Amino acid sequence: MFEKILLAIDGSEPSVRACELVQRLALASKADVLVFHVVERYIGYAGAIEAETPEEITDLVDETVRSLKDVGISARGEIVHVVANQTAHQILVAATEFDADVIVLGSRGLSDMAGILLGSVTHKVIHLADRPVLVVR
Repeated sequence: MFEKILLAIDGSEPSVRACELVQRLALASKADVLVFHVVERYIGYAGAIEAETPEEITDLVDETVRSLKDVGISARGEIVHVVANQTAHQILVAATEFDADVIVLGSRGLSDMAGILLGSVTHKVIHLADRPVLVVR
């Protein structure tokens, strides 16, 4: 089914459910998993500001990788830092570099119209991806 799965996480409840689904998919297909997290930097007059602390970021990725490895899945984590509004692009770059068969990510539950107006990461990934995208609610 899948040999490589890119799991994009953000710590939200849908992201946790996406991890649970990836665990089942990876076990069934013996796939390798890349746990991927994008940290957005917001540039202001006072300099760059990150929405998360380095400890929070590392803990999130490490715990997710560990939970996959604990059940026998080959997994590794990757964290990238980008300027705000580049998250979707970075997920797609990572999927290409990892040669992922599928991208799995959670949806924050915005309606289609709200997602379009707000430019949600999930909508951008769905519309720009050159491979299947599985969205978990």
